[in-house]
Amino acid sequence: MTMPPESSAPTLSPMDNEMPVRWLHRLRLVPPNELGTVRRAVFLALLAWLPIVIWTVTSRRLGNIDPSESLLQHYGVHVRCLLAIPLLILAEGPVQTMLQKIVQQFHFSGIAPSGPGSAFNSLIAEVRRARDGTMPWIVVLGAAFTWAVTNHPSNHDDAMNWAVAADGDLGFGGWWFSYVARPIFIALVLGWVWRVLLVTWCFWRISRLDLSLVPAHPDRTGGMGFLAKLPRAFALVTFVLSATISSHWAHEIVIHGAKLDSFKMPALLFVVLWTVYLLLPLLVFAPTLFAARSHAVAAYAALVGRQGRLLHRRWILGETVEDETILEAPGIGVVADAASMYEAVSKMRLVPIGGKTLLYIAVPMALPFIVVASLQIPFLELLMKLAKAL
Repeated sequence: MTMPPESSAPTLSPMDNEMPVRWLHRLRLVPPNELGTVRRAVFLALLAWLPIVIWTVTSRRLGNIDPSESLLQHYGVHVRCLLAIPLLILAEGPVQTMLQKIVQQFHFSGIAPSGPGSAFNSLIAEVRRARDGTMPWIVVLGAAFTWAVTNHPSNHDDAMNWAVAADGDLGFGGWWFSYVARPIFIALVLGWVWRVLLVTWCFWRISRLDLSLVPAHPDRTGGMGFLAKLPRAFALVTFVLSATISSHWAHEIVIHGAKLDSFKMPALLFVVLWTVYLLLPLLVFAPTLFAARSHAVAAYAALVGRQGRLLHRRWILGETVEDETILEAPGIGVVADAASMYEAVSKMRLVPIGGKTLLYIAVPMALPFIVVASLQIPFLELLMKLAKAL
């Protein structure tokens, strides 16, 4: 999706002026007109992880201890703090770039021409106002706070085993993880849930406009094939969710001897739910594409039929036909071209989703699962046997 160097087309970013970014600008933690993703990623990762490590070092709970479990044995703590939190922030960059290109492509492709006072421009302005609202983030932060308050940390909880102090009570590290690190992670995840909803609402509104689709377009989606790349922008978010879940399963397998089969149903549930949720922005175009294909199939069928009848009269019956334009190359072309157009229309997809679209979700989702599976399935040994058999 290449854009002209200068454009009057509207742009949209799901996080450009949202409430948390405005707060960071006012506190001068992020430069004006920038997202400051790297700076925020490093700061929040260290804020969540470093106090926990310092406490475990001073209390001698970082390495192997008996009979309790050490911090190093609880992979989920490190994955949340050092991997999930920074990646959930760094993911803002790819999503912003992708959404800006997609919104502009609606204009440049001619599908939704924009201009002063156009319906498309008004729609994008309305989406920006929703993005800049404070209520969604009050809900997000409130949900994260409620989660932290209602899920009281317990020294009898296996997930907090590493944080039990010498006197048997939950130590500072456990409290910090429960009321600082985990709420930061939950707030970031819920923030992405809101952003996907915002994009879904934006695309649903676009799908209700009077779009100028091309039913015979070779991308088989009326010219909206550029939408199929959207899940690629959320690859880091997909990877983070999968890695966080997998880190818990890895702990259960390595430390508690759990079997891989016990995680099949939770894994399947996560794969289905997140895949469907991430495809929601694309699925909202299904009614529009269905209507376009239904009308186009009938119209192109009539066109091919008309051309075929004229061709039969002219070359088979030897009659003189009044309208020869449809039979000549300067017009629609030969019958084969018209038939190809009809075939393209009849194969038009109902959603702008292709094989690569699903790969953009499946690959980052599968990588952490493969790591967990390798704890019980000797992939390297299997590969060596396969190599010897060749």
